[in-house]
Amino acid sequence: MWERIKTIIVKEFIQSFRDPKMRMVMFVTPVIQLLIFSFAVSTDVKKIPTAIYDLDNSKESRELIREFTSSNYFEPRRYISNDSEQRKLIDKTTVSTVLRINHGFSQDLHASRTAYVQLIVDGTDSNTAMNILQYASRILERYVSTIEGSKAQVLLSGSSGIPQVELRSRSWFNENLESRNYYIPGVVGMIVMLVTLLLTAMAIVKEKEIGTIEQLIVSPIRPFELILGKLIPFAIVGIVDVFIITTVAIFVLKIPVRGSFLLLFAGSCIFMLNTLGLGLLISARSQTQQEALMSMFMVAQPMVLLSGFIFPIANMPPVIRIATFVNPLKYYLIIIRGIFLKGSGFDVLWPHLLALLILGVSIVTLSSLGFHKRLA
Repeated sequence: MWERIKTIIVKEFIQSFRDPKMRMVMFVTPVIQLLIFSFAVSTDVKKIPTAIYDLDNSKESRELIREFTSSNYFEPRRYISNDSEQRKLIDKTTVSTVLRINHGFSQDLHASRTAYVQLIVDGTDSNTAMNILQYASRILERYVSTIEGSKAQVLLSGSSGIPQVELRSRSWFNENLESRNYYIPGVVGMIVMLVTLLLTAMAIVKEKEIGTIEQLIVSPIRPFELILGKLIPFAIVGIVDVFIITTVAIFVLKIPVRGSFLLLFAGSCIFMLNTLGLGLLISARSQTQQEALMSMFMVAQPMVLLSGFIFPIANMPPVIRIATFVNPLKYYLIIIRGIFLKGSGFDVLWPHLLALLILGVSIVTLSSLGFHKRLA
């Protein structure tokens, strides 16, 4: 039995590595995708193009402008003097936000009245707009606290002072709140899924197209031996890809890894049991490589959307959340992010590993039962 399986494995490796394009898809493309996604997938907003509209032109207004422009978030592009120019810059997306300080800003501050500052934001991209508003709120809070501190120092000079309450926040695991540290482990999982799913989805259907499936049918190879012989080479390729892209993520992209590498590769192997089984199921039921490719994308896209990679699962409707329980990528992202960012161990991740294992065994069993050693 093992001799027949070994023959299929050798055949798959020869057939795969003989094509230079296939070698590129297996080992070079994942690294390129990781590097591209690592810079593209980020919710952090910096160097926001900003227009300054200062109608007060006072010392206080200039200090406020300095607070904004000295931060790493707002980059002044234009200093404007009328409303029409303000509208034109926003309409043409020359700037994303306009900081407008009206007449009487400094007088209101000195009179201890509420001083209003207007921030006009391009709301086309709601996520970016929300981030801009949050950054602006922090800068204004810092500016107001500085003014209040100066006033209190003048009023209370010579006294013992007044009690104060200060909030000091601390973020665990991702101390600097960098979104790329959260997203790149997810990108690693997505790339592993796409590569293994693509390679396996083409495995059986390629035999049908080139006509070698008939030779396998008349051979003494049993169906489960053929399945093992098809899956093992791509599992090895997947493990090598995990090693390569994890190395790039750690040493090139500087993503911290606080957990066990052994647990990471164990979880990756269990996850690939799912993707390889799905790819085999697609391959066995497709007649052409084009059909297999289209089916693969029809499976991969919902897996990504329902995994929590882009949209939080907690925000999804209850019916959709139920569907995520049968999504292997969801559990793998929890595992890989837990290992990368939190240093989670087996005692924390075992429910997700168990869910992946149950799903993987079920998918491979379903693929095996649906696979028939015949032309169909």
